[in-house]
Amino acid sequence: MKYRELGSTGIMVSEIGMGCEGFLTQSPEGYMEYVDLLEELGINCIDMYTPDPAFRTNLGNALKGRREHFILQGHLCSCWKDGQYLRSRDLAETKAAFRDQLERLQTDYLDIGMIHYCDSLSDWEEIKKNGILDYARELKKQGVIHAVGLSSHNPQVGLRAVQEGAIEVLMFSINPCYDLLPASEDVEELWNEKNYENELLNMDPERQELYELCQQQGVGITVMKAFGGGDLLSAEMSPAAVALTANQCLHYALTRPGVASVMAGGRTAEDIRRAAAYEEASDEEKDYAPAFAAMPKISWSGHCMYCSHCAPCPMGISVADVTRFLHLAKAQGAEEDHNAIPETVREHYKVLPHHAGECIACGSCETRCPFSVSIIENMKQAAEIFGY
Repeated sequence: MKYRELGSTGIMVSEIGMGCEGFLTQSPEGYMEYVDLLEELGINCIDMYTPDPAFRTNLGNALKGRREHFILQGHLCSCWKDGQYLRSRDLAETKAAFRDQLERLQTDYLDIGMIHYCDSLSDWEEIKKNGILDYARELKKQGVIHAVGLSSHNPQVGLRAVQEGAIEVLMFSINPCYDLLPASEDVEELWNEKNYENELLNMDPERQELYELCQQQGVGITVMKAFGGGDLLSAEMSPAAVALTANQCLHYALTRPGVASVMAGGRTAEDIRRAAAYEEASDEEKDYAPAFAAMPKISWSGHCMYCSHCAPCPMGISVADVTRFLHLAKAQGAEEDHNAIPETVREHYKVLPHHAGECIACGSCETRCPFSVSIIENMKQAAEIFGY
């Protein structure tokens, strides 16, 4: 298992994480077996969005004696009331649910305190007005949570929270179908078949901006819905009418800027093993470009997907890395002001073995690109912006 730093938090998370869906149908003994399996596979990050008391109690028992081996992503505002799940914005309910979470998990801290499920800007303002964001910050100050997060499906909300410097971690829905759609306050629009009936071209610019801003600002992304609830794995169910493999979905998510870990909602031990097998998969098994290029009514023409089909470069340039840093620099206005390049982007570009200025414009990369990207022009722009 490979591990990545979660933004600038200093927390190291496994590339493959564990959603809580697979736990919910298990017996107490099943929880123990699941945690044993996660430990065996090196999966250390567990998302815990559900407030179900049985889930929290059983997981706490299964983690006893090995709590420090896992990164727990717990959710604030995810409450249990009258035997049902409730997303609350009431501060008193939020505090009570959080105390219950710690008690049932038998721990005195959570690694990530995720403000739960905010999909509208008005809701984000309510979270700030009602004192919930302040409560999360106070918990961090006390050491009860180690990083403040937010879960959302709306890029506008994510952008606002990151721009305001309010969060350190963003849990966001990322997959190659959802990434095509514009922002919406209704999460069901992400899988509404009507939204995929007409031709869709390239990634939604706000989603691209969000991922790039997260990387620039050191906000780590944990991914939900990488498989679209399993729909993307079936040609009949997928909005794109093309079946992707689990490895392709995982690789797509893990190659987006800012992403640290994908929460794979395995419902069986085999599902979990299949997700973890991503780490041993070949480049060919991870390659999503041919499947993307075959999707009817969907085109990524001219948009670099960081798929590395352009390689190898005769000059040894990592075209995908250079293009990623170019996008990050341009997002900060570096085309007009080269001093606007974020220091982290400049330094990461600097340590590349070869740089855009070494491009000889042979065009071999462009002949291999499945998405008709103007790579030579990108290299020219990168050489100008970075200076070499």
